Amino acid sequence: MLNISDNNKQTATNLQRYKTVRDLETRPHYKILNKIITIVSILGLISLFLPWTQNISGKGSVTTLKPNQRPQSIQSVISGRIEKWYVQEGDFVKKGDTILFISEIKEDYMDSNLVRNTKNQVNAKKNAMASYDSKVGALSNQMQSITSERKLKLEQAENKIKQSRFKIKSDSIDLVAIKTQLKIAQTQYNRAIQLQSEGLKPLTDVEEKRLKLQESEAKIITQENKLLTSKNDLINSQLEISRISAEYSEKLSKAQSDQYTAMSSQYDTEAQVSKLENQHANYSIRNDMYYIKAVQDGYINRALQAGIGETIKEGTPIATIMPSQYDIAVETYVNPLDLPLISKGAKVRVWFDGWPTIVFSGWPDMSYGTFGGQIVAIENFISENGKFRVLIAPDPEDIKWPKQLSIGSGAQTIALLKTVPVWFEIWRTLNGFPPDYYQTQTGAKTSKAKK
Repeated sequence: MLNISDNNKQTATNLQRYKTVRDLETRPHYKILNKIITIVSILGLISLFLPWTQNISGKGSVTTLKPNQRPQSIQSVISGRIEKWYVQEGDFVKKGDTILFISEIKEDYMDSNLVRNTKNQVNAKKNAMASYDSKVGALSNQMQSITSERKLKLEQAENKIKQSRFKIKSDSIDLVAIKTQLKIAQTQYNRAIQLQSEGLKPLTDVEEKRLKLQESEAKIITQENKLLTSKNDLINSQLEISRISAEYSEKLSKAQSDQYTAMSSQYDTEAQVSKLENQHANYSIRNDMYYIKAVQDGYINRALQAGIGETIKEGTPIATIMPSQYDIAVETYVNPLDLPLISKGAKVRVWFDGWPTIVFSGWPDMSYGTFGGQIVAIENFISENGKFRVLIAPDPEDIKWPKQLSIGSGAQTIALLKTVPVWFEIWRTLNGFPPDYYQTQTGAKTSKAKK
């Protein structure tokens, strides 16, 4: 129906004639409801202008601030067989306390006197090295003696050469003198013959002169023989120098060869001594590894290996230990989208699982049971869960965290950002915009200092 005709049109005045309509207008609770709706609307409008602290929420667990304070496993450096346990789960141990004793299973180390025998080998090799050292010293002395003897022999040969030269010179002079005597004897003999032929000299004088001439000729031959003998002695003396040089060079070379052989054996023995000493040290250290000890003070949480006679390999975890002294912290994870909004040193609110808490994320001052934290480390590589790990330490300016917290218990965090009106936060959430970036006051001071 189009209701074009005025005849079918109903007006409000026509409704007043109905008693039910008149009763509805006069009921009092509708007026109260209208007032309540009006007041709620006004309060809702005012609340839109209230301050709201933007935040980034995260979920993580309680951990320790330093890596060496976290629960760790005690491992065996060598393989062996479990022989005896000295602790049980829940015991408190100090650094160096024995936890477990294992025995050897490798055949190379089963000798109970292995360390002592290796030490005896080291001592024997050291004695051999000392003998080679003495031999090298003796050969050095021998070489010095050979060198000194060769020097004396050469001086002696050179003296013989000088003597031979002086003798040659003396024999040459004697030869010249005898030749002069021969010449004189020849002249006297010729004169005696001439005078005897003239009758001035008797025949006996001639024979006497002939005898002297023959004696002079014989002396010449003898003297020439002496001269040749002296020259031969000179040649022999020169050859003696060569022979002495060759003989003593051979002796010296042999002594040097023996010395180098002894030195080579000495160096080889030193290498063997070093190797044996290394083995001795390794064996001694390995004997200490049979007793597995605590690396720091703490509590034995759990025994990962059990029983007597069980064989374990090197690097096998045996038990877990929780350090007795540690600095508590919280590790939480944030989405990659929120990672640029947090920085090292930013303030964070933390509350723990099992701890009474009333949380108002937008009004942290009104929250109850939350504790102050400060970001100390941000992981630069994404974790397996697709988020970035953030490490939070207690805020020194806030109240202390509970001592009853256990490592590994759950925790939730809120990283506080910029304070904005509620209407802005609603508008940002509906549009999917990220929170406003907020720098802490410390970071602002640092940037100003850099400038």
